[in-house]
Amino acid sequence: MIDSEDVKPTTTELFEQSLSQSQEEYYTLRLYVSGTTLQSVTALQNIKKICEEHLQGRYELEVIDIYQQTEALISENIVAVPTLIKKLPMPLQKMIGNLSNTEKVLIGLNIVPKKK
Repeated sequence: MIDSEDVKPTTTELFEQSLSQSQEEYYTLRLYVSGTTLQSVTALQNIKKICEEHLQGRYELEVIDIYQQTEALISENIVAVPTLIKKLPMPLQKMIGNLSNTEKVLIGLNIVPKKK
């Protein structure tokens, strides 16, 4: 007789478990912008759209204007704007640009879209 504690999950089962957990995770995002420049406004519009479509109800987006909070450039090592930082879930990841390619943003930030 096989003890249920001795049965190990298959790789597929582990992957599916990981996937289901990631679909419930809460995302903390921070977007660094430079005032109301075209690139910054476009990045903000794009990330809001991506979040509403793929992370609805499970994200927090903080927008930081580097003209208002210059100290953030040093503390977060911001070298270009707009820059999006995924703080949570770990690992921390950064993406630079106007975020117009939804697929690249989702892949680049390891965001698993919410099932419809």
